[in-house]
Amino acid sequence: MSNLVSKEWLRERLNDDHVVVVDCRFVLGNPDAGRQAYGEGHIPGAVHFDLEKDLSGPVREHGGRHPLPDLGTLALKLGEAGIDDTVQVVAYDDQGGAMASRFWWLLKFMGHAQVSILDEGFSSWKEAGYPVTQEAPSRSPRSFVPQVQTPMLVSMEDVRNRLGQTDTVLIDSRDERRYLGLEEPLDRVAGHIPGARNFFWKAALDDAGRWKQGDDQRERFADLPAEGEIIVYCGSGVTACPNILALTEAGFSQVKLYSGSWSDWISYEGNPVAMGEEGKA
Repeated sequence: MSNLVSKEWLRERLNDDHVVVVDCRFVLGNPDAGRQAYGEGHIPGAVHFDLEKDLSGPVREHGGRHPLPDLGTLALKLGEAGIDDTVQVVAYDDQGGAMASRFWWLLKFMGHAQVSILDEGFSSWKEAGYPVTQEAPSRSPRSFVPQVQTPMLVSMEDVRNRLGQTDTVLIDSRDERRYLGLEEPLDRVAGHIPGARNFFWKAALDDAGRWKQGDDQRERFADLPAEGEIIVYCGSGVTACPNILALTEAGFSQVKLYSGSWSDWISYEGNPVAMGEEGKA
């Protein structure tokens, strides 16, 4: 199953009991906006998963601004939403795929291979005249059993131990000004992890907001080694996920998430910080 599906594909399967739609809309800095938008109208049958309440854990001294959630708790909610290993899950948002990608990555990490993102998101669905409802979905609960894929994740210690290693590429998914250290609107320290290259996550989309196809994604990452480890981070482990999906579409297989990302990295005294350009795309 593709990591991306079209709105036409989903419309044809809205009544399929083996397809579960997940609304991941969320606006950073306005935590109630996604839930409110869902209540005002969503794709029929869609359940809502909130970035901070469902897809992240409590913020502590370390772990970053959006730590990974407790997987047992998340598994229970997935089961309540009617998700088990027999269903195809389609996630969408209205934020260019950033929040839906976080959900996509978490399901992959928990061993659920049948998960995709709705290309173009909710606004495109609505503009096409496809059905929208305010009705709460009713799905029979299932049992979601996680099978955690630990190689998909790296810790701060893993990243620190790999600094300077030629067989590991470190990718910073934030916008260029944050990567360069020229501004930092969210975290207390500006800059990037030494050695990281800058691939802004929004470059995974074309000018119309559609996900670029595999050939175009391969062109984005053309100078990365085909073999070897790629570690992706952002500010808090959310917008790194669209780049992970893009790298997957481009054919890279050893792609890992540093979930705590920059906000976790700077929470440890003594971790080095770099400023300026080391490589961008």
